Amino acid sequence: MTTTTKFPQLSAIALAVLALGAHCQAMAQETGTADAPATPSAVQKEIQQVVVTGTASAAGTRKIDAAFSITTASEEQLKAAAPISTADIMKIVPGAYAESTGGQSGANIQVRGFPSGSDSPFVSVQMNGNPIYPVPVLSFFEGSSSFRLDDTIERVEVLRGGPSTIYSAGQPGATMNFIMKKGTDTPEGSIRVTGGTGNLRRVDGVYSGKIAEGWYGMIGGFYRVTDGVRKSGFPADDGGQLSAALTRKLDQGELNLYMRSTNDKNAFYTGVPLMSANEGRSISEFPGFDPLTGTLMSNEMRLFTVEAAPGRTLNYDLGDGRGLKSNVFGAEFQQNLNGWQVSNKLNYFNADLNTIAMFTGNNPLRAGDYLTGAIASANGNAAAVAAAGRLATGGAMTYASGGGAVDPNQQVVQAGLWAVEKKLRSFTDEFRVSRDIGANHTLTAGGYVANYSSKDTWFLGNSHLMTATPNARLIDVRLDNGAVVSNKGKEGNIFYAPVASYDGDNTAFFIADEWRVTDSLKLDAGMRREKQRLNATISNLTSVDPDGNPLTLYNNGTSAPSGSFTGLSRDDSVNSFTVGGLYKLGKDSSVFVRANQGHTFIYFDDMRNAGSQAVLDDRSRVPTPKVKQVEVGFKTATPLYSAYVNAFFTDFTGISFQQITTSGVLYSVSGSKGKGAEFELAVRPLAGLQLQLTGNWQDSEYRDNPSIEGNTVQRQPKFQFRFSPSYRIPLGDQALRVYGTFSRVGSRWADQANTQFLPSYETVDLGVLAELSDKLEFRVSATNLTNELGLTEGNSRLTSGNASGPINARPLFGRAVEASLTYRF
Repeated sequence: MTTTTKFPQLSAIALAVLALGAHCQAMAQETGTADAPATPSAVQKEIQQVVVTGTASAAGTRKIDAAFSITTASEEQLKAAAPISTADIMKIVPGAYAESTGGQSGANIQVRGFPSGSDSPFVSVQMNGNPIYPVPVLSFFEGSSSFRLDDTIERVEVLRGGPSTIYSAGQPGATMNFIMKKGTDTPEGSIRVTGGTGNLRRVDGVYSGKIAEGWYGMIGGFYRVTDGVRKSGFPADDGGQLSAALTRKLDQGELNLYMRSTNDKNAFYTGVPLMSANEGRSISEFPGFDPLTGTLMSNEMRLFTVEAAPGRTLNYDLGDGRGLKSNVFGAEFQQNLNGWQVSNKLNYFNADLNTIAMFTGNNPLRAGDYLTGAIASANGNAAAVAAAGRLATGGAMTYASGGGAVDPNQQVVQAGLWAVEKKLRSFTDEFRVSRDIGANHTLTAGGYVANYSSKDTWFLGNSHLMTATPNARLIDVRLDNGAVVSNKGKEGNIFYAPVASYDGDNTAFFIADEWRVTDSLKLDAGMRREKQRLNATISNLTSVDPDGNPLTLYNNGTSAPSGSFTGLSRDDSVNSFTVGGLYKLGKDSSVFVRANQGHTFIYFDDMRNAGSQAVLDDRSRVPTPKVKQVEVGFKTATPLYSAYVNAFFTDFTGISFQQITTSGVLYSVSGSKGKGAEFELAVRPLAGLQLQLTGNWQDSEYRDNPSIEGNTVQRQPKFQFRFSPSYRIPLGDQALRVYGTFSRVGSRWADQANTQFLPSYETVDLGVLAELSDKLEFRVSATNLTNELGLTEGNSRLTSGNASGPINARPLFGRAVEASLTYRF
C-alpha cells in the first residue's frame, strides 16, 4: 500500500469535469438554450430546492440562496450511496469523514477543522428539525447511534457551521436533519425486499395518504437480520422499527405529530490482527486472518460473564452489541397569525443504548512470550507468591474448550469483553416567532429548552486471552505453583466500574435579523444566550477480590462501587453569535460570507473525569469550549452544471479529549486552528449523464497543549474526494441507471501524538437501478468492489506508536453486494 498523495488522479478527474462543463456551456451559448440538455426533473428540483435546517424561518429558504454550507440528499440519492449505517451517510458530505467500520452504531465522525477524537462530538442528529438527544456525544454514545435509516425518510439535510450556533441545540459543527415523509392527497406506498452479503434479509415498507379532510398520515418501518460481512458465527444485526406521522393542515399553517419505535441489535467491531511495516505506512494481511471478513468474536465467547463483586456475577451476550431500544415522540407546529410566523418543535426520546462488545487490547504476540511475561508478573505479586508458597518456574497453556496444549509459537491476543449499560432520556422544545418589521427587515426571536439524563453502569476491562485467528479460541493459563493466570479465557479484572446518574438542563434565548438590502444583497445577524446546568451522582470505587483467592490472578483488584457516592454540579452560561451576507450574482448563483462564534459546553463525562467539585470548578482545568469560524463560499446551479465551493477557517479553545486504554481513562484539554476548502461539483453534459466530484482539503493543528503543540489533528485526512458518475439510459417507457463512486481518503494520524499512522486508501462502489415497470424497480449495488485494505482506526487502547510486525487496527469491510426489489403502489 502506497502513501504517496495522488493529486494527479484528482487533477485528471477535476479537469475532465470542469473542461466538459466549459465545453457544454460554450455549446449552449453558441446554439442557444434549445440545444442545451433537457433539464431533468431532478435537476430542476435541485435548483429550486428549499432547505429548512439552520434557517430563521420555519418555511426555509432556497438552497442556492442560503448564506451557509449545506448538503442535501433525496431518498434516491441516499439509496444510491448504499450507506452501511447512519454515520456512513456522511461520506456524501464534503468536509466530513465517517469511520463507520464498527457496524451500525458507535461510529467516529470527523468534521473538517474540528478537533474531535473518538465518537462524534461535533455532529448532531435531528429528525424533523428536533434533536433526537440534545447532547451529540457521551462515552459509548454518539448521535448517529440513535437513528436508523429506512424508507420513511424523504431526505436529509446536513448543515456545516453557519447559523446553527444560535438555533436548536447550538451545534457549531455539522447537523444531520432527517425529514420524514408526510401524507398527501395522493395515496402512495412501497414495499422493498433486500438480500445480500452476510445472509442479509431485509423488508422495508411505507404507506401515506389522506385520512380525512385536512388530515394526512404516514406509517412505515423495516425489519432486518444479517450475519454481517464479518463472520462471527452469530447474527450481527437483528431488529427493526416502526414510524408514523399524523399531519393536520391548518389555515396558513400545519401541525405534524410523529413517533418512532426502534428495537435493534447490532454487533460492534473493533480491531483485528494485521501486519505493519515501515512504521505503519505499509499494512498487509496477518497470516491466516482475512482482515476484510474476519473477526476475533466467536460463539465460544459470545456468552460471557462479568465478576462484578463477591457473590455478584453478571451474564452478557456479544450478540447484543451496540444496539438501540428506543421510543421517539415529536410535534411540529407552524402557523401564520396575522403576519406573525409562529413555529414550535418538541421531541421526547427514551432509550437503552447499551454496549456489549469486544475491545481489542495489546498487539498480537507468541504464546510462549505471553507465558514468560505472565510468570514474571505473577512472581512479582507478593500476595500470590505467599499464597502459593513458592515462585513459579513454568506453566501450561491449554484451550479452554476441548483442551489440548497451545503451541508456544501460536500468535495470541488480549481483548476485553466490556459491558456498558446506558439509559438515556430527553425532552427538547424550540419556539420561534418571525415578523417582517418593515424596511426589508425580518426579525426572528425564540427560545430553546432541553432536559436530559443518562443512567450508566460500566464494566471495563475483563480481558480475555485468545488465539489471533478468525473466530478465536479462548486460552487457559495455569502456573506450576498453583497460580491461575487465565480461567475460561479470562485473564484480566474489571479495572473500571462506575455507576453514575447524570442530569442536564439547557435554556437558551436567541434573536436574529435578516435584512434584504437590495434584490441582490441579503445580510443577517443573530445571537444566542444559553445556560447549562449539570448534576451528577457518581459511585466511589474500591478494589475487591470476587472469590477471595489471591491465586486467581485474573480477578484480583477488581474495581467495584464502594457504596458511597460523589455529587458534582456545574453551571455555565455562554453567548454565541453569527453574522453573514449573501450576494446574488444571478438568479441561480451567489456568493456568501459568514462568521460565527459558538460553544459545545462540557459533557457528563467531563464531570466524571474531573473527579471532584474543586477540579470541576476550576475553569482552567475543565474549560467551556469555544469555537470560532469564518466561511466564504460560492454557489450556482443550472441544468448544465452545479457548484458549491467554500473556504473555511476554524479556531478552537478548551476542547476536552478522553481516551479509554487497556488499563484506565486518559483525559486532556487542548485547542486547535484549521483552514481548508470543500467542494461539490457536478456536470450534466448529456441528457441522463452526470459527473459529480465532491471533497475537501484541510490543514488543522493542535495548540494550547505543549505535549501535542503543532501536531496534526487526529483522524482527519488532509485531502479526500469522491468522483461519482451516473448515466440514465432510456429503454422505451422505462430506464436503466448505472452509477458508481471512486473514493480516495488521504493518510491520517490515529492519535493526538501523531505516532499511529493510517495510510491512504481508495475504494470503488458500483450500482445499477432498473425500472422494470411504472411500479416495479430492481437495484443491485456493491461496495468496496476491489476489496481495498484500508484502515479507519488504529489501536485506540494503546498510547504507543505503530510497531513493525503484528498490530491491531480496524480496516474497511470487504466487498458487499446488495440486491433489492421495490414495488410501488
